[in-house]
Amino acid sequence: MSKLANEPDSAAHKKEAFRLLVKNTLERRLFYIPSFKIYGGVAGLYDYGPWGCAVETNLINLWRQHFVMEEDMFEIRCPCVTPEVVLKASGHVDKFTDLMVKDEVTGDCHRADHLLKNFLNDILAKDAKITAEKKKEILTDLASLDEFTGPELGAKIKAYNIKAPDTGNEVSEPYPFNLMFATTIGPTGLVPGYMRPETAQGIFVNFKDLYYENGNKLPFAAAQIGSAFRNEIAPRQGPMRVREFTLAEIEHFVNPYDKSHPKFKDVAHLEFFLFPRAEQTGLKDHVKTCIGDAVAKGIVDNETLGYFIARTYLFLTGIGINKEQLRFRQHLQNEMAHYAQDCWDAEIECSYGWFECVGLADRSAFDLKAHTSKSGVELVAHEVFDKPKDVEQLTIVPNKKILGKVFRKDQKILSESLESMTEAEALALKAELEEKEKTIYRVCTTGQEFELTKEMVTISQQVVKTHGRNFTPSVIEPSFGVGRIMYCLYEHCFYTRPYTPGEQVSSVFRFPPLIAPIKCTVFPLIQRKILNYKAELISNSLTRVGVSNKMDVTGRSIGKRYARTDEVGIPFAITVDFNEGVTVRERDSKQQIRVPDGEVVDVVRDLANGSRPWAEATSSYQVVLVPDAEAES
Repeated sequence: MSKLANEPDSAAHKKEAFRLLVKNTLERRLFYIPSFKIYGGVAGLYDYGPWGCAVETNLINLWRQHFVMEEDMFEIRCPCVTPEVVLKASGHVDKFTDLMVKDEVTGDCHRADHLLKNFLNDILAKDAKITAEKKKEILTDLASLDEFTGPELGAKIKAYNIKAPDTGNEVSEPYPFNLMFATTIGPTGLVPGYMRPETAQGIFVNFKDLYYENGNKLPFAAAQIGSAFRNEIAPRQGPMRVREFTLAEIEHFVNPYDKSHPKFKDVAHLEFFLFPRAEQTGLKDHVKTCIGDAVAKGIVDNETLGYFIARTYLFLTGIGINKEQLRFRQHLQNEMAHYAQDCWDAEIECSYGWFECVGLADRSAFDLKAHTSKSGVELVAHEVFDKPKDVEQLTIVPNKKILGKVFRKDQKILSESLESMTEAEALALKAELEEKEKTIYRVCTTGQEFELTKEMVTISQQVVKTHGRNFTPSVIEPSFGVGRIMYCLYEHCFYTRPYTPGEQVSSVFRFPPLIAPIKCTVFPLIQRKILNYKAELISNSLTRVGVSNKMDVTGRSIGKRYARTDEVGIPFAITVDFNEGVTVRERDSKQQIRVPDGEVVDVVRDLANGSRPWAEATSSYQVVLVPDAEAES
């Protein structure tokens, strides 16, 4: 697939045909199914069938091994239903929105940025006569999509004269739509809540207990895997944009004064595609970069963030994502949350274009400070110095009497926000008040703005000698969209090959053995009691050593049975015949080796868990040379 937006129309048609072929295979073989299909379905909701469930289970198990076990993380599980007060503190109630427009005639809703993005990509794909100046303008707008405010997005939609898809009707001005599903907790309906839009808040509110469990030491990390819910405006991109999905999230808590990582040196040499903001704003492409150099030059903010970017690269390529279609894109300055130190998205290219599948962010201390402010429970860590140090201490004292007189009922929320400022925010506010005597202060959790004067808040620093200090930890957050990764994996592993010479083609998923839904099929060559019995013994023995397998005793030809297992990505097949030993077949090469009965279980187990490559097996056992027409028909 092309990596460029301005590909010719024929390439766009090929991409669409490829997507349709993958989709038909996935739905026909029950990797996923539109939910409530017999009732017409609901956009953005999908069921996972047997093969999809198995792939997801294997992916999550590998994720746990790669991250949770490797980094000695805590794993927790929190409820999907979250009280409003928690999501009010985090800012989701007021700010978790997308900009939406409505068809002025039908009332159909469309996500405004997607409407503009699709329109501009269509121009690039289909208009061969586009001028260089117009092309540059379009590419600039595409690069700036995430930065546009509502009015700016509305102005762009008008400037390009964009209408509602399908109907051609005028669309409304963009307006915010909160993506959370609201609910109530308990029979009275008096306790408002939401279906969680992410799993992270459950970790933040448990920080104090997790910190204690870790011996009151930093750094440490906690992970959570579970469902999250977002009421997408118009989910039109299959399983890539859904309303219920699985997230695997990590919150790595670290001392904000030391974000080095002891294992960064192990990954510093890795090279892969980075897409820093300088390349984006300069309308350039992503560049292959050594992660050690990116951290050293300050392109990536710190070692811990760089370490998790590199580990994410190793995970994604290890499960079968094509490294040539994987990049890490840095958020533009105005795109980042105001509290973030640095943010990168792992984007994977598929037939829908480049899609964010993993978010990696240094969220600073925002979340713990927000929950400290709202709950009144201090979520802090303590650092003991080897010897007493002179430390600058920052004090923020809101003048609540003046604030109450001027802002009345808003005094409390304003005071809490001022007290939870970071040191950098507080010093910036102090400098601005000293220069101008008044300024506009914005409360990030509600979006409210207040005009402050010098008398309303006192911000000072003093040097004291101390044996230690309390501080609010920073958090590095890698957040994995499991469903999106799975769909990209399906596309990256999918190919077709001839089934009969010059006639039919068969579909194949080339999943790595560790990801494949099951590892092996067991076939009796023909239907005979003695062969069925031997096949059953082998199948049971494989199950006992932990190798997932499936017996196929249907009356189909062996070739058709091979084709059906290739189509769901099963890497190995054992065929039982009347001779001594069995044949073991590998999916992609279609090679077969002859293995003695007493060794087959160990051989397939080692092949399935990746400890023995197929090339080694073919050098250890006799390769069976069977023509395709005989083996596959």
